Amino acid sequence: MGRTFENRKHAMAKRGARDAKAFTRAGRLIAMAVKAGGPSPEGNPTLRRAIQNAKSVSMPKDKIQAAIDKASGQGDNDSYEPALYEGFGPHGVAIIVDAATDNPTRTIANIRAAFGKGGGKLGASGSVSFMFDLFGFFRLTPDGIERDELELELIDHGLEELVDGEDDDGKPQLILRCSRDSFGALQGALEERSIEPVSSGFEWVPKTTTEVTEAQADEISALFDRLEADDDVQEVFSNLVIAE
Repeated sequence: MGRTFENRKHAMAKRGARDAKAFTRAGRLIAMAVKAGGPSPEGNPTLRRAIQNAKSVSMPKDKIQAAIDKASGQGDNDSYEPALYEGFGPHGVAIIVDAATDNPTRTIANIRAAFGKGGGKLGASGSVSFMFDLFGFFRLTPDGIERDELELELIDHGLEELVDGEDDDGKPQLILRCSRDSFGALQGALEERSIEPVSSGFEWVPKTTTEVTEAQADEISALFDRLEADDDVQEVFSNLVIAE
């Protein structure tokens, strides 16, 4: 058996929360949400989620509002679109890169270069995604929440799993997972109960894992660093498990 990489992956995905790149990435998600559903959070659940995630990386309110205004046509704005890239890292580890880009040609060139320099290889669409399931997730602060009661109530709204997790500082969180189709229903159920997630979104969870040593994991981590250094990259997922 190996040690799950979930917590380590989460920490990697959240490293940007400690620097200005996190604001750039959060702003792009806000822009895409506004383009898709309008600038009013009340009528746009995707925008509400993007704002929550921006707050989770301590993005100031004025920057959040500026991103909304920019995307709604008040000033110069760029048009971003989601992009997904798949490939293999060192030691056969499957990797999915979630991105938001205004220039797909630039982004794929940068992602391909990062894979190559990191000892991996960018694959074709579908080359590794079949090894993963796409789940919606909501991360909650457990304070004041009756876990068992909440779990029972949310099963009827699409909850598939409620597990313990941690934030970057080791503080406990509750992680709720659901299918992609049930995301809106579960988000609505939490809002009805006045429960505001720390963050939410979608994550690729591996069906099977690739076990590596600590030294090999460090090598793969260097590839993750290269990928996450690109402003277009939002999240990096893998099926890596560290051997005990």
